[in-house]
Amino acid sequence: MKPIDRRSFLKDSAVSVAAVASVAPAIRSGPAKASPNDTVQVAVVGVRNRGKAHYQNYCRIPNVSVAALCDVDERLFPAAIAEVEKMSGRKPKTYVDFRQLLEDKGIDAVSLATPDHWHALQTIWACQAGKDVYVEKPVSWCVEEGRRAVQAARKYNRVVQTGSQYRSNTMVQEAVRFIQEAKLGRIYMIKTFYYGFRENIGRKQDSAIPPGVHWDLFLGPAPYRPFNENRFHYNWHWFWDTGNSDLTANGVHFIDIARWSLGKMTLPARIYSDGGYYVFDSDQETPNVICASCEYEDRTMLRLEVHNLYTPIAYPEAGAEGVRVGALFFGSEGWMMLAPGEFRTYYGKGNQPGPRRSAKEIAPDPLNRRGTGDEPHFVNFIDCVRSRKWQDLTADILEGHLSASICHLAEISYRTGRRLAFNSYTEKFSADDEANAYLTRDYRHPYVVPEKV
Repeated sequence: MKPIDRRSFLKDSAVSVAAVASVAPAIRSGPAKASPNDTVQVAVVGVRNRGKAHYQNYCRIPNVSVAALCDVDERLFPAAIAEVEKMSGRKPKTYVDFRQLLEDKGIDAVSLATPDHWHALQTIWACQAGKDVYVEKPVSWCVEEGRRAVQAARKYNRVVQTGSQYRSNTMVQEAVRFIQEAKLGRIYMIKTFYYGFRENIGRKQDSAIPPGVHWDLFLGPAPYRPFNENRFHYNWHWFWDTGNSDLTANGVHFIDIARWSLGKMTLPARIYSDGGYYVFDSDQETPNVICASCEYEDRTMLRLEVHNLYTPIAYPEAGAEGVRVGALFFGSEGWMMLAPGEFRTYYGKGNQPGPRRSAKEIAPDPLNRRGTGDEPHFVNFIDCVRSRKWQDLTADILEGHLSASICHLAEISYRTGRRLAFNSYTEKFSADDEANAYLTRDYRHPYVVPEKV
């Protein structure tokens, strides 16, 4: 990857014309959906777990049609088709191969709820095919491919929304505004935490590929390995080939909010992580405990914690269940606790209570553009598909790339076992070949992220 200068990093202007990878679909220029009366045709890719939330949300938005579903596991289609048909009155098409879906000229946008290792490549291919994209977090499996996804979105003038739905959460927006208005003074440190218990996945033997499962398409860019149930549905998160641990699966949400509140459009300069896989004996490769310290050039500190074992309630004052997911913002005048359901502030030596806000106090508006659920984020994406103004996205692909990259840097420090120095404008580690090797991967043909998009 060529070094990126400061101006290019911040603005990400279009790169020079380059050849498109042969396996990518041909570029097309479709009509913009400028009128609110025009139906936006969406294809949901990956229909299990998070993908189900995708098609449910689109079915609720006026003048949006879930025209197609795509998944490498054909066994999932009957239930998903039935639910879409029940909610919308229309039966969607089905695809197994994402590349064939992109050849469908009737599809305006793709909504990606696939494993991490597919996110960037599918985003790039979709942009090249003239489709807009909603891509779940993390937007990339590694730093370099995230940057390529940003370049593709800009070059092909696509609307690409990151699935960081808290950015469309009215209560979170109020909390971030509170911090950015310096009502806690100068923020010198933010701690994000995700304390979510994960069961032991145990050990499983390789086995025959089940009928209806397209294993080669599932693996895609990752190295080929024999089929194993532990590497398939959801548990793919816990293997380096396909996932990046719970730091990117869940921790990234509040890491993104932390970076947003600081207004940081660069990456940390110094990173150190430790942790490991504790207690269980299983096939899992990624850590179930990881703690990282990331420091920016101005010495603002991010501390990241993910624990997948039993953890005491972090802040019981937040209610009977306490808080297991959130962020603490430490300022020169006070501090804030931000959780999915509320924020609270405290001031001075005595921790005097300050302003607070609960999600329960916020009702969605009739058009679902305000509120605390998922709906406003999907509505924002569709609004921008219609207007063609990607600048109005609440979670543009560049934001997703930067937040995912913080997680990637922390995991690279964990995997190398040492403190690392990072140049945000070249997106390279300083004089560290081993660490730089983790910024990309060896792709399995033909599922290759192109060097030039």
